Amino acid sequence: MAERVLLRPFAEGDAPVFAAYRSDPDVARYQGWDAPFSLAQAEEFVREVAALDVDEPGWFQFAVEVGGELVGDVGVNLHPNRMQAEIGYTLAPAHQGRGYATEAVRRVLEHLFDERGLYRVGAECDARNERSARLLTRLGFRQEGHRVRSTWIKGEWTDDLLFGLLAEEWRERMI
Repeated sequence: MAERVLLRPFAEGDAPVFAAYRSDPDVARYQGWDAPFSLAQAEEFVREVAALDVDEPGWFQFAVEVGGELVGDVGVNLHPNRMQAEIGYTLAPAHQGRGYATEAVRRVLEHLFDERGLYRVGAECDARNERSARLLTRLGFRQEGHRVRSTWIKGEWTDDLLFGLLAEEWRERMI
C-alpha cells in the first residue's frame, strides 16, 4: 500500500492552515487551546516548533501533509529518559474519516519504536472523544485507566482515558 501521509517539520507557510483548523470549535473542544486560534498564535507556534529538535526531550510537533496540503499534526513528548513518550494528534475536520490520522500516528509509532527504540508510548484523551479512543485502540493501545472528573478545562470537569502501548506489543502486532 502506498503511503499517503507525509510527516515533516512545520514550516512558516503552515501557519494559516494551522490557525484555521485549530480555530474550528469541534477540533478545539477536546484540546487545551481555545477557538478561535489566531494567525499570530499559529505563527508563534510554528516559529517555536521549527526550532525544536525531535531527538531532544520535550514536545515536538510533526506536520501531517497529504497531497502537498497540511491536514493536521502529531505531537510527541519525549521523556527525559528517552525510553518513553506521550503522543497527541489533531486533524482538520475536512480530512477526518479517511484514515489519515491512523496512518500518521502509525508512522510516528514506527519511528518511536522501530527507529528510536522506545520502550513505551502513552496517550490520553477526553473520555467524550470516542473517535480518538477508537483510533488508539485500533493501533494496539490498551486503555489503562479512566480518571473521573480529573481535568478542569473550558469551564467543566472532564474524564480522562489513559492508554499505553509497549514496544513488544507493537512488534507483535506488526508480525
